[in-house]
Formats: sequence, structure tokens, C-alpha cells
Amino acid sequence: MRMIKLHRVGPGITVQDTGREGWLSQGLSRGGAADRLALAEGAALLHQPTELAALEIAGSFLSLEVSAPVRIALTGAPMRALCDGEALVWHSSHDLPAGARLDLSGSEGGYSYVHFGGGIDAAMTLGARSAHLAANLGRMLTKQDSLALGPDSGSRAGMTFTPLSRFNGGLLRLVETPQTKLFSPAQRTRFTQTTFRKDARANRMGQRLVCTGKGFGTDTGLSILSETIVPGDIQITGDGAPFVLLSECQTTGGYPRIGTVLPCDLPRLVQAPAHADLHFAFVSLEDAVTLERAEADRRDGLRSALRPLIRNPHDIPDLLAYQLVSGVTRGDELEGKEA
Repeated sequence: MRMIKLHRVGPGITVQDTGREGWLSQGLSRGGAADRLALAEGAALLHQPTELAALEIAGSFLSLEVSAPVRIALTGAPMRALCDGEALVWHSSHDLPAGARLDLSGSEGGYSYVHFGGGIDAAMTLGARSAHLAANLGRMLTKQDSLALGPDSGSRAGMTFTPLSRFNGGLLRLVETPQTKLFSPAQRTRFTQTTFRKDARANRMGQRLVCTGKGFGTDTGLSILSETIVPGDIQITGDGAPFVLLSECQTTGGYPRIGTVLPCDLPRLVQAPAHADLHFAFVSLEDAVTLERAEADRRDGLRSALRPLIRNPHDIPDLLAYQLVSGVTRGDELEGKEA
């Protein structure tokens, strides 16, 4: 059985997959990877199902060793990656030989992912392998943990792609909630004209946002009847700060929600560094559906967007246009001058 052994493990490292759908009525939110797009990217790089489990690294560090040859893919927030001291390219797939040590460090925040050919064969609980820390399902990984890998039916590695730009903050698009109209037009306008940044207080349940100036609130106060909430909902808490719910959020809540971030924009929130600016804009439900469909099509086409890390000369149509011997020619010129 192929295994990975963890040698140096920082905080916030867990096994994650796409989470547990269908348990909301039982009080369990979906959970799963904070950046679900990163799971799709890793699956595309390794040509395997998106549902397979990977390692999620929440702004931390990790060193591991593989017991047998294994294919890996690195997605999400870029880190410094070394295999036995040799640098690996992020957003790419690689072959690791038996006994190789993978060292990851230098994260600027956000969530990074290590995918393995065949996925991590962790115990299945309620239909998923992912740790749901808020529900006490699974746990953070620690030094000397060993994890089994599933059978890998693929063989290709050495591929890369250009990821969706989502590591520098930017615009987050919203749809209205049943409580949006509880906020005055002036409050909603100020909300969309405000520049926010991520607060240090965050976890897999949600992300608090901060800004200059006063907070936000409704004319009728912050307490409402508790009702169902989902990832992407923006609650306005007691101090007037927005709190964006994430994958391990509770299933009901009593704070008013000024809007809901589109699922296709949530990766931009969770991957934004602390210093990045974030802005909000409301879109219609019809436009939101169109945007989500377009993103689903883009995810489905990830495999066709892959390219080799090292190009084969036979695949370069304009090879003769490259000055492959210019360095030799220049050296000959210099040698002639010195003579």
C-alpha cells in the first residue's frame, strides 16, 4: 500500500474533499475544501475525479515523505515547494520517486492543496473523507501521521496551467437575501462603495472583514428570527462588521444577511492575502445564474487548458524563430575581440 508520512506539520492542515451534501436538515453544513476550485484544478492536472481527497494547508507549512512512486499536483495559494531540495513549479503536476521528501513553506496566507494520484484513502464518514472541525468530524493532522493513498489509474504528470486570478483580492459579486431590504438604500450603497480587508480572526467557519469608518446595520436592529444560512452569506454581526460564512458555517443564524457572495467568487475571498482590497457589487439573480454556468463550463474545460511544463521541440511550430545558439555566437565574438 502506498503511504505518505508527515514529518513537519504546521497548524491548520487537514484532509479535504468536496464535503458532505444533503445533511443541512440534520444540522451539518457541507464543509469540504475552502477553495473548491483548487480541487477541480488538482483533479484536472492528475486526470482523476474531483471528489478525491487532498491535503489542505491553511497558511502553514508541511514536510512529508512518500513510500512509493506517486504523482502529485500543487494548487491553490502558491508556496515554496521542494522535492529532495529541488524546486517544483506550483500549479503543476509532478512525479515523486519512492522515498522522496516534499517540503512546503513560505505561504502568504490563503489555502494551498497537495493532491495525490489516487487521492487520500482516509476513512469515509457520512459520505466524505474531509475533516469538518466545527462538527468534530476528523481532525487537524500532526507530526508522524501516516496516510494511505488510493489506487492510481493514471500515469501522466509534468503538466501545468494558468490558474484563475484569485490571489490578490478584488471584486466579490453578491445576490440579495431575504433580509437585504432591511438595510436602507444608503447602507447598501455605502457597503458597495467601501473597501474591505480580511481580519486576522478567521477560520473555516467564516471570515470577518474590516474597513475604516462606522459599521453597518439595519433600522430594526441586528436580531432576526433564526433561519437557514449557507456558505457565501454575509452576516452583519453585533459590532457592525461583515462576516462572510465559509464551508464549515453553522446551518442556521440570527444575524441579518446583507447579501450572498456567488460561489464562483468565494475562492477570491478565501485566497486573498491580508493586505488585499476587497469590494462588493450586487448582481441580479439572472446574471448570477449566467455567471455560475460560465464558471462551471470553465471548470469542465480545465483539462483542455493544460500544457506541458517542458515543451517538446517537435510541438513548437516556430522553433527556427528561436535564437538557440545566440549565446555561443556572442561568446565567439567576445573571444575574437580578446584575441
